[in-house]
Amino acid sequence: MKIGLLAITDGGRELAADLATKMPEALLLPQGGGVVQSLAQHWQEMDGFVCVMATGIVVRAIAPLLQGKESDPCVVVVDEKGCHAVSLLSGHLGGGNDLARQVAAMLGGEAVITTASDTLGLVALDLWARDQDLVCERKESLTKVSAKLVNIGNLKLFSEVAIVSLPQGLVQVAGPALADIVVSPHLGDYGSAVVFRPRNLVIGVGCNRGVPVAELMHACEELFIEQGLSQLSIRNLASIDLKQDEVGLLACAEELGVRIDFFSKEELNKVANVTISEAALRNVGAIGVAEPAALLSAQSNDLLVGKRKWHNVTMAVALVNCTLSEQDRALLDI
Repeated sequence: MKIGLLAITDGGRELAADLATKMPEALLLPQGGGVVQSLAQHWQEMDGFVCVMATGIVVRAIAPLLQGKESDPCVVVVDEKGCHAVSLLSGHLGGGNDLARQVAAMLGGEAVITTASDTLGLVALDLWARDQDLVCERKESLTKVSAKLVNIGNLKLFSEVAIVSLPQGLVQVAGPALADIVVSPHLGDYGSAVVFRPRNLVIGVGCNRGVPVAELMHACEELFIEQGLSQLSIRNLASIDLKQDEVGLLACAEELGVRIDFFSKEELNKVANVTISEAALRNVGAIGVAEPAALLSAQSNDLLVGKRKWHNVTMAVALVNCTLSEQDRALLDI
Protein backbone atom coordinates (compact mmCIF):
# COMPACT_ATOMS: atom_id res chain seq x y z
CA MET A 1 0.00 0.00 0.00
CA LYS A 2 1.10 3.56 -0.73
CA ILE A 3 0.51 5.47 2.49
CA GLY A 4 0.59 9.25 2.91
CA LEU A 5 1.65 10.58 6.32
CA LEU A 6 0.34 13.98 7.33
CA ALA A 7 0.78 16.09 10.47
CA ILE A 8 0.33 19.74 11.44
CA THR A 9 2.07 20.26 14.81
CA ASP A 10 5.73 19.87 15.73
CA GLY A 11 4.96 16.84 17.89
CA GLY A 12 2.78 15.35 15.17
CA ARG A 13 5.45 15.79 12.55
CA GLU A 14 7.98 14.10 14.83
CA LEU A 15 5.68 11.10 15.26
CA ALA A 16 4.95 10.98 11.51
CA ALA A 17 8.68 11.05 10.76
CA ASP A 18 9.16 8.14 13.17
CA LEU A 19 6.43 6.19 11.37
CA ALA A 20 8.08 6.91 8.03
CA THR A 21 11.24 5.12 9.17
CA LYS A 22 9.20 2.05 10.13
CA MET A 23 6.93 2.00 7.07
CA PRO A 24 8.90 1.79 3.81
CA GLU A 25 5.68 2.16 1.83
CA ALA A 26 4.86 5.46 3.54
CA LEU A 27 5.58 8.97 2.29
CA LEU A 28 5.73 12.14 4.38
CA LEU A 29 3.49 14.60 2.58
CA PRO A 30 4.56 18.26 2.28
CA GLN A 31 2.92 20.70 4.66
CA GLY A 32 2.46 23.60 2.24
CA GLY A 33 -1.17 24.49 1.57
CA GLY A 34 -2.59 22.83 4.66
CA VAL A 35 -4.40 19.57 5.37
CA VAL A 36 -7.28 20.09 2.93
CA GLN A 37 -5.00 20.81 -0.02
CA SER A 38 -2.57 17.98 0.79
CA LEU A 39 -5.32 15.38 1.06
CA ALA A 40 -7.07 16.58 -2.10
CA GLN A 41 -3.81 16.61 -4.07
CA HIS A 42 -2.86 13.04 -3.13
CA TRP A 43 -6.35 11.48 -2.72
CA GLN A 44 -6.29 9.55 -6.01
CA GLU A 45 -2.69 8.31 -5.84
CA MET A 46 -2.56 6.98 -2.29
CA ASP A 47 -4.04 3.75 -0.96
CA GLY A 48 -4.31 5.23 2.50
CA PHE A 49 -3.45 8.11 4.83
CA VAL A 50 -2.25 8.31 8.39
CA CYS A 51 -3.14 11.72 9.80
CA VAL A 52 -1.54 12.76 13.09
CA MET A 53 -4.06 15.34 14.27
CA ALA A 54 -7.56 15.74 15.68
CA THR A 55 -10.26 13.58 14.10
CA GLY A 56 -12.51 16.57 13.50
CA ILE A 57 -9.92 18.25 11.29
CA VAL A 58 -9.65 15.13 9.14
CA VAL A 59 -13.42 14.66 8.88
CA ARG A 60 -13.90 18.18 7.56
CA ALA A 61 -10.97 17.82 5.15
CA ILE A 62 -12.04 14.54 3.55
CA ALA A 63 -15.79 15.21 3.37
CA PRO A 64 -15.70 16.79 -0.14
CA LEU A 65 -13.47 13.98 -1.44
CA LEU A 66 -15.61 10.97 -0.55
CA GLN A 67 -16.97 8.87 -3.43
CA GLY A 68 -17.61 5.35 -2.10
CA LYS A 69 -16.01 2.57 -0.12
CA GLU A 70 -14.95 0.74 -3.28
CA SER A 71 -12.77 3.64 -4.43
CA ASP A 72 -11.91 5.80 -1.40
CA PRO A 73 -8.49 5.30 0.21
CA CYS A 74 -8.45 4.33 3.85
CA VAL A 75 -7.81 6.96 6.51
CA VAL A 76 -6.35 6.40 9.96
CA VAL A 77 -6.17 9.19 12.54
CA VAL A 78 -3.51 9.11 15.26
CA ASP A 79 -3.20 11.36 18.30
CA GLU A 80 0.08 13.19 18.83
CA LYS A 81 1.18 10.85 21.62
CA GLY A 82 0.51 7.73 19.53
CA CYS A 83 -1.92 6.33 22.09
CA HIS A 84 -4.75 5.64 19.64
CA ALA A 85 -4.91 4.81 15.93
CA VAL A 86 -8.50 5.32 14.76
CA SER A 87 -9.69 3.58 11.61
CA LEU A 88 -11.81 6.40 10.21
CA LEU A 89 -12.55 5.47 6.59
CA SER A 90 -12.58 2.36 4.37
CA GLY A 91 -11.90 0.00 7.23
CA HIS A 92 -12.67 -3.21 5.35
CA LEU A 93 -12.17 -2.99 1.59
CA GLY A 94 -9.66 -0.15 1.88
CA GLY A 95 -7.62 -1.85 4.58
CA GLY A 96 -8.10 0.88 7.20
CA ASN A 97 -8.65 -1.53 10.08
CA ASP A 98 -5.47 -3.44 9.31
CA LEU A 99 -3.53 -0.19 8.87
CA ALA A 100 -4.79 1.08 12.23
CA ARG A 101 -3.64 -2.14 13.89
CA GLN A 102 -0.25 -1.91 12.16
CA VAL A 103 0.29 1.72 13.22
CA ALA A 104 -0.84 1.02 16.78
CA ALA A 105 1.60 -1.88 17.07
CA MET A 106 4.47 0.30 15.83
CA LEU A 107 3.66 3.09 18.30
CA GLY A 108 2.78 0.89 21.25
CA GLY A 109 -0.73 2.28 21.21
CA GLU A 110 -4.23 0.92 20.71
CA ALA A 111 -6.14 0.47 17.47
CA VAL A 112 -9.67 1.87 17.57
CA ILE A 113 -11.94 -0.20 15.31
CA THR A 114 -15.63 0.68 15.17
CA THR A 115 -16.93 -1.55 12.35
CA ALA A 116 -19.60 -3.76 13.92
CA SER A 117 -18.49 -7.06 12.41
CA ASP A 118 -14.96 -6.61 13.80
CA THR A 119 -16.09 -5.66 17.28
CA LEU A 120 -18.45 -8.66 17.37
CA GLY A 121 -15.92 -11.09 15.89
CA LEU A 122 -18.02 -11.72 12.76
CA VAL A 123 -16.96 -11.90 9.13
CA ALA A 124 -16.74 -8.69 7.10
CA LEU A 125 -18.82 -9.84 4.12
CA ASP A 126 -17.42 -7.39 1.57
CA LEU A 127 -13.83 -8.22 2.47
CA TRP A 128 -14.44 -11.99 2.56
CA ALA A 129 -16.22 -11.88 -0.81
CA ARG A 130 -13.31 -9.99 -2.35
CA ASP A 131 -10.80 -12.50 -0.98
CA GLN A 132 -12.90 -15.38 -2.38
CA ASP A 133 -13.15 -13.65 -5.80
CA LEU A 134 -16.92 -13.32 -5.51
CA VAL A 135 -18.86 -10.53 -7.20
CA CYS A 136 -21.99 -9.20 -5.51
CA GLU A 137 -24.78 -8.91 -8.07
CA ARG A 138 -26.63 -6.10 -6.25
CA LYS A 139 -24.25 -4.21 -4.01
CA GLU A 140 -27.01 -2.23 -2.35
CA SER A 141 -28.36 -5.47 -0.87
CA LEU A 142 -25.01 -6.19 0.78
CA THR A 143 -25.56 -3.42 3.34
CA LYS A 144 -28.90 -4.92 4.43
CA VAL A 145 -27.59 -8.45 4.80
CA SER A 146 -24.50 -7.19 6.65
CA ALA A 147 -26.81 -5.44 9.12
CA LYS A 148 -28.77 -8.69 9.52
CA LEU A 149 -25.51 -10.52 10.30
CA VAL A 150 -24.70 -8.02 13.04
CA ASN A 151 -28.24 -8.10 14.47
CA ILE A 152 -28.74 -11.89 14.42
CA GLY A 153 -25.17 -13.16 14.62
CA ASN A 154 -25.27 -15.50 11.62
CA LEU A 155 -26.35 -15.80 8.00
CA LYS A 156 -27.37 -18.91 6.06
CA LEU A 157 -25.34 -19.56 2.91
CA PHE A 158 -26.00 -21.86 -0.04
CA SER A 159 -23.17 -22.41 -2.49
CA GLU A 160 -22.72 -24.23 -5.77
CA VAL A 161 -18.99 -23.83 -5.18
CA ALA A 162 -17.43 -26.44 -2.90
CA ILE A 163 -16.93 -25.24 0.69
CA VAL A 164 -13.75 -26.03 2.59
CA SER A 165 -14.62 -23.84 5.56
CA LEU A 166 -16.68 -20.76 6.35
CA PRO A 167 -15.81 -17.74 8.52
CA GLN A 168 -17.51 -16.86 11.77
CA GLY A 169 -21.14 -15.94 11.17
CA LEU A 170 -21.81 -17.93 7.98
CA VAL A 171 -23.68 -21.25 8.16
CA GLN A 172 -24.08 -23.60 5.19
CA VAL A 173 -27.60 -24.69 4.21
CA ALA A 174 -28.80 -27.29 1.72
CA GLY A 175 -30.79 -25.14 -0.72
CA PRO A 176 -31.16 -21.58 -2.01
CA ALA A 177 -34.71 -21.23 -0.62
CA LEU A 178 -33.24 -21.42 2.90
CA ALA A 179 -30.40 -18.99 2.28
CA ASP A 180 -29.62 -15.36 3.04
CA ILE A 181 -26.64 -15.61 0.68
CA VAL A 182 -26.42 -17.62 -2.55
CA VAL A 183 -23.13 -18.31 -4.33
CA SER A 184 -23.85 -19.45 -7.88
CA PRO A 185 -22.95 -18.72 -11.51
CA HIS A 186 -26.51 -19.64 -12.54
CA LEU A 187 -29.30 -17.15 -13.12
CA GLY A 188 -32.49 -17.70 -11.17
CA ASP A 189 -35.04 -16.32 -8.74
CA TYR A 190 -33.31 -16.37 -5.37
CA GLY A 191 -35.91 -14.27 -3.57
CA SER A 192 -34.46 -11.81 -1.08
CA ALA A 193 -31.09 -13.58 -0.85
CA VAL A 194 -27.92 -11.67 -1.71
CA VAL A 195 -26.37 -13.31 -4.76
CA PHE A 196 -22.61 -13.62 -5.14
CA ARG A 197 -21.20 -14.68 -8.50
CA PRO A 198 -18.03 -16.80 -8.32
CA ARG A 199 -15.53 -16.07 -11.07
CA ASN A 200 -15.32 -19.72 -12.06
CA LEU A 201 -16.21 -19.79 -15.77
CA VAL A 202 -13.75 -19.76 -18.67
CA ILE A 203 -14.98 -19.08 -22.19
CA GLY A 204 -13.02 -20.82 -24.92
CA VAL A 205 -13.21 -18.84 -28.16
CA GLY A 206 -12.51 -19.80 -31.75
CA CYS A 207 -13.11 -17.16 -34.41
CA ASN A 208 -12.50 -16.22 -38.01
CA ARG A 209 -10.05 -13.48 -38.93
CA GLY A 210 -11.49 -10.00 -38.73
CA VAL A 211 -14.51 -10.95 -36.62
CA PRO A 212 -16.09 -7.77 -35.22
CA VAL A 213 -16.21 -7.31 -31.47
CA ALA A 214 -20.00 -6.85 -31.68
CA GLU A 215 -20.41 -10.41 -32.99
CA LEU A 216 -18.24 -11.81 -30.21
CA MET A 217 -20.16 -9.89 -27.54
CA HIS A 218 -23.50 -10.96 -29.03
CA ALA A 219 -22.40 -14.61 -29.08
CA CYS A 220 -21.28 -14.41 -25.45
CA GLU A 221 -24.51 -12.77 -24.32
CA GLU A 222 -26.67 -15.22 -26.26
CA LEU A 223 -24.75 -18.22 -24.95
CA PHE A 224 -25.01 -17.15 -21.33
CA ILE A 225 -28.71 -16.33 -21.55
CA GLU A 226 -29.35 -19.64 -23.30
CA GLN A 227 -27.48 -21.55 -20.59
CA GLY A 228 -28.83 -19.51 -17.68
CA LEU A 229 -25.40 -18.24 -16.63
CA SER A 230 -24.28 -14.87 -15.29
CA GLN A 231 -21.59 -12.98 -17.18
CA LEU A 232 -20.33 -11.75 -13.80
CA SER A 233 -18.94 -15.28 -13.33
CA ILE A 234 -16.61 -15.03 -16.35
CA ARG A 235 -13.05 -15.36 -15.09
CA ASN A 236 -11.34 -15.09 -18.47
CA LEU A 237 -11.35 -15.98 -22.15
CA ALA A 238 -9.07 -18.55 -23.81
CA SER A 239 -8.05 -19.20 -27.41
CA ILE A 240 -5.25 -20.37 -29.69
CA ASP A 241 -2.03 -18.32 -29.77
CA LEU A 242 -2.57 -17.53 -33.46
CA LYS A 243 -5.29 -15.14 -32.25
CA GLN A 244 -3.05 -13.05 -30.00
CA ASP A 245 -3.37 -10.13 -32.43
CA GLU A 246 -7.08 -10.57 -33.20
CA VAL A 247 -8.44 -7.06 -32.65
CA GLY A 248 -12.06 -8.07 -32.09
CA LEU A 249 -11.13 -10.76 -29.58
CA LEU A 250 -8.86 -8.40 -27.63
CA ALA A 251 -11.62 -5.78 -27.60
CA CYS A 252 -14.13 -8.36 -26.39
CA ALA A 253 -11.92 -9.24 -23.41
CA GLU A 254 -11.50 -5.55 -22.65
CA GLU A 255 -15.26 -4.93 -22.72
CA LEU A 256 -15.83 -7.89 -20.39
CA GLY A 257 -12.99 -6.73 -18.15
CA VAL A 258 -11.14 -10.06 -18.25
CA ARG A 259 -7.85 -11.46 -19.51
CA ILE A 260 -7.25 -13.92 -22.35
CA ASP A 261 -5.13 -17.07 -22.04
CA PHE A 262 -3.57 -18.30 -25.28
CA PHE A 263 -2.36 -21.84 -26.08
CA SER A 264 -0.37 -23.38 -28.89
CA LYS A 265 -1.88 -25.98 -31.21
CA GLU A 266 0.41 -28.57 -29.62
CA GLU A 267 -1.07 -27.84 -26.19
CA LEU A 268 -4.62 -27.90 -27.56
CA ASN A 269 -4.03 -31.22 -29.28
CA LYS A 270 -3.15 -32.88 -25.97
CA VAL A 271 -6.60 -32.29 -24.49
CA ALA A 272 -8.77 -35.40 -24.41
CA ASN A 273 -12.54 -35.83 -24.66
CA VAL A 274 -13.28 -32.78 -26.80
CA THR A 275 -15.25 -32.47 -30.02
CA ILE A 276 -12.91 -32.83 -33.00
CA SER A 277 -13.24 -29.92 -35.42
CA GLU A 278 -12.33 -30.64 -39.03
CA ALA A 279 -12.32 -26.90 -39.75
CA ALA A 280 -9.84 -26.21 -36.93
CA LEU A 281 -7.61 -29.08 -38.07
CA ARG A 282 -7.63 -27.74 -41.60
CA ASN A 283 -7.10 -24.07 -40.75
CA VAL A 284 -4.86 -24.02 -37.66
CA GLY A 285 -3.72 -27.62 -37.17
CA ALA A 286 -5.56 -28.07 -33.87
CA ILE A 287 -8.24 -30.64 -33.00
CA GLY A 288 -10.34 -27.74 -31.78
CA VAL A 289 -10.01 -24.33 -30.17
CA ALA A 290 -13.01 -23.38 -28.03
CA GLU A 291 -13.35 -26.57 -25.97
CA PRO A 292 -9.67 -27.47 -25.40
CA ALA A 293 -8.66 -23.85 -24.75
CA ALA A 294 -11.41 -23.47 -22.15
CA LEU A 295 -10.41 -26.69 -20.37
CA LEU A 296 -6.69 -25.86 -20.42
CA SER A 297 -7.27 -22.41 -19.00
CA ALA A 298 -9.67 -23.68 -16.34
CA GLN A 299 -7.25 -26.51 -15.49
CA SER A 300 -10.19 -28.86 -15.20
CA ASN A 301 -12.00 -31.62 -17.07
CA ASP A 302 -15.41 -30.06 -16.48
CA LEU A 303 -16.78 -28.79 -19.79
CA LEU A 304 -19.92 -27.04 -18.63
CA VAL A 305 -21.07 -26.02 -22.13
CA GLY A 306 -19.84 -27.76 -25.27
CA LYS A 307 -18.93 -25.70 -28.30
CA ARG A 308 -21.66 -23.57 -29.84
CA LYS A 309 -21.20 -22.21 -33.38
CA TRP A 310 -22.17 -18.85 -34.82
CA HIS A 311 -21.22 -17.48 -38.24
CA ASN A 312 -17.69 -16.34 -37.32
CA VAL A 313 -17.46 -17.49 -33.71
CA THR A 314 -17.26 -20.72 -31.72
CA MET A 315 -17.56 -20.69 -27.93
CA ALA A 316 -17.47 -23.23 -25.11
CA VAL A 317 -17.50 -22.84 -21.32
CA ALA A 318 -15.37 -24.72 -18.79
CA LEU A 319 -15.87 -24.75 -15.03
CA VAL A 320 -12.93 -23.81 -12.80
CA ASN A 321 -12.43 -26.05 -9.78
CA CYS A 322 -12.48 -23.57 -6.91
CA THR A 323 -13.55 -23.60 -3.27
CA LEU A 324 -14.78 -21.25 -0.58
CA SER A 325 -12.76 -20.89 2.59
CA GLU A 326 -12.73 -18.76 5.71
CA GLN A 327 -9.25 -17.65 4.64
CA ASP A 328 -8.06 -15.50 1.75
CA ARG A 329 -7.80 -17.79 -1.31
CA ALA A 330 -4.62 -16.05 -2.43
CA LEU A 331 -2.96 -16.94 0.89
CA LEU A 332 -4.06 -20.57 0.59
CA ASP A 333 -2.17 -20.81 -2.72
CA ILE A 334 1.15 -19.71 -1.20
